[in-house]
Amino acid sequence: MSGEPDGGVRLPASLSGVEAVQSVRTPIRLEYDFRPSASAQSYLRAYAERRIIGHRSPVDGAVFIPPRGVDPRYGVAISEEVDLPDTGHVGNFCVTHLPIPGRKGLEVPYVSAWIHLDGAAVGFLGLVRGCPHDEVRIGMRIRAVWKPDDELEATPENIRHWEPTGEPDVPLERAGNRSFHASRPQTDGNTGGNADA
Repeated sequence: MSGEPDGGVRLPASLSGVEAVQSVRTPIRLEYDFRPSASAQSYLRAYAERRIIGHRSPVDGAVFIPPRGVDPRYGVAISEEVDLPDTGHVGNFCVTHLPIPGRKGLEVPYVSAWIHLDGAAVGFLGLVRGCPHDEVRIGMRIRAVWKPDDELEATPENIRHWEPTGEPDVPLERAGNRSFHASRPQTDGNTGGNADA
């Protein structure tokens, strides 16, 4: 700093008249290796067979997707693998009006949704298409749209997107993270269940 009253920077005479730098673009690249756990490997291999698997907790039967090998709530190991259907409902969603750089074929606006598969206790992120973005709603029933068999690999990207089934919506009080608890009868005051479910 020059100590000038306006707080400006005093440039050396050799830079006099040179245009100031406004921005710098620096290309970077990050490469890494990922080794999935045994549970994640089974999960990924199942996608190559058009299957979606989860793990069922021995504590209360909650099914987690993707499989973790452990119930994160209680810290107990899980070994029971469960096949889940490729149908469920929208638990929550977001309409995005900005494109994703490098993502071709994704027209804006698009809908990212928290997908709750039938029988699962938790949801995961997915793309909802097959209807106008302003028709997507919490509780809307959806199904997976898979890639053709000859394009299947060990990746969740085998599901291109999720589309409406046309079935009646899941009621709001049973949608999203409430779906697991709403499906279980209340046995005591601490379950969060619904005796009328």
